[in-house]
Amino acid sequence: MSLPTILEIIAGTPAAACGLAVDDELISVNGVVPSDVIEYQQLVDDPDPVFLMRREGVEFETIVEKAEGVPIGLRLGSSIFDRVQTCDNHCEFCFIYQLPPGMRKSLYLKDDDYRLSFLYGNFTTLTRFTELDLARVVEDRLGPLYVSIHATDPDIRADMLRNRRGATSLRWLDALLDGDIVVHGQIVLCPDINNGDILERTLAETITRFPKLATLGIVPLGLSKYNTETNLRVHTHLDAQRDIDIVEFWQEQAFKTLGRRIFQASDEMYIMAEREVPAADSYEGYEQHENGIGMMRAFYEEIGRLEGGSSSDAQIVTGEWRSVPAAPAEGYRSIRHESPDPPADRGTLVVLTGTYGTAVIEPVRSRLERLAGRNIRLLEVPNTYFGGNTAVAGLMVGEDIIETIKRDNEPVGAYVIPDVALSGDTFIDDVSLSLVAQLASAPVVVAPATAAGLLGAAR
Repeated sequence: MSLPTILEIIAGTPAAACGLAVDDELISVNGVVPSDVIEYQQLVDDPDPVFLMRREGVEFETIVEKAEGVPIGLRLGSSIFDRVQTCDNHCEFCFIYQLPPGMRKSLYLKDDDYRLSFLYGNFTTLTRFTELDLARVVEDRLGPLYVSIHATDPDIRADMLRNRRGATSLRWLDALLDGDIVVHGQIVLCPDINNGDILERTLAETITRFPKLATLGIVPLGLSKYNTETNLRVHTHLDAQRDIDIVEFWQEQAFKTLGRRIFQASDEMYIMAEREVPAADSYEGYEQHENGIGMMRAFYEEIGRLEGGSSSDAQIVTGEWRSVPAAPAEGYRSIRHESPDPPADRGTLVVLTGTYGTAVIEPVRSRLERLAGRNIRLLEVPNTYFGGNTAVAGLMVGEDIIETIKRDNEPVGAYVIPDVALSGDTFIDDVSLSLVAQLASAPVVVAPATAAGLLGAAR
């Protein structure tokens, strides 16, 4: 077990008054060695917790004077203090297997840890879940959790995960739902493997076997140019249409049976099928918004509110599905970049986005221009870094952005980059925002991936 270190001490809080310092190592709280930030948070909710710390090799004890439930004011440098439960599946469709070589080591880590599911919305297959895990989740009410289902047929699921435990691990989903834990599911839809008739069976069996499941998101397979699995292919236009028909049929069956639609196809599916996304009530609170489900409809609804003169009330993509005060924001979930005020230049605002972002914004671009009071141009960034059908704005990389703006010869007042492409000030390919700004011919502004965020960059 590695000792967590203090990353930040918030001014004016109990922790700021007791002599603790950034980089101090935490050994125990009230004599208990916490295994993760969840247990740590429970311990520090007690009044006057006693900390055993280590600073430059020297151990010391300190009491943090506070009332029960008062925030302590510490942010730690890691969320899991023992070992992350790694994934022992070998899913042929796993995007981690399709990453280019030479990226940061952390990007190649496959986790299957229910704690990261609780903290950050990572999807777990439950193939490494145990009775002890179940007891803790139910006792501590660690929900919502996010579970990869893919198929309810045990043989198909085991084949997809390339793990024989995939045939039986959905028993844990039963147990979690029986314990009244909120669970959201996901199906990664692979043509000729678990779509079509198999998808139909999965949705039908979900209604009968898992009626307490909160939502089940259906997202299409993503393939990069580094894919080596010859039996995998992306959805065709016709595939997408047929699979959406299946999802929408079973949405209605679920609504008639359970009073909830449960099943929701991703925005990508609707773009591929060239169909309008469903109405807002179909998304039942946008519970899988950060999974790319309902983002288009939420964006369009937000524009409508802005045109009506009301506040945006947008579904903000924060990067963290849950808020645990001491949990660090990790990987692509880290704190979004905060841009300075946009430049005063009233020239054309050029939005850098992916293929899907273009499909979302272009139909409402004129409405956004009227709200912004300036011209808006979309500049699509081809994803040559990942290749394949990688087309979401969140996977745009600095290298591709630089090449795109180098070729841009049209008028530009400022470039806008959606914050979902950044982790802090760095793109996934480790290119810095400052380098992109240095090479751009106009100011570069980072904006939240919402209508209000885009309009804020225009003002």
